[in-house]
Amino acid sequence: MYIVHSTVKVPEEKIDEVIAIYQNRSKFVDEFEGFISFQLLQNEQFPTDLTVQICWETKEDYVKYITSEAYKKVHLLEKNYPDQDLASIKPVVQRYRRVAE
Repeated sequence: MYIVHSTVKVPEEKIDEVIAIYQNRSKFVDEFEGFISFQLLQNEQFPTDLTVQICWETKEDYVKYITSEAYKKVHLLEKNYPDQDLASIKPVVQRYRRVAE
């Protein structure tokens, strides 16, 4: 399994808006080969820290997705988001491979 975390710090006054965006996400990724799951995680200690966790069967499946037209569409929507405070947030991306169960 290959797991990708994208963590963002969201302005406190925007947190509910960002959570709603993810609750109503496009779900393009869900149809992609090798996709296992999507979760939006909120840090208990620092609630303005949100992490998107996407699990893939393999790293190769993830790479196919991030080089796809579906990925470009989703990220183009983010870049064109009308709220510039949100559009300018840059995620910290971490990638993991499962080594034990």
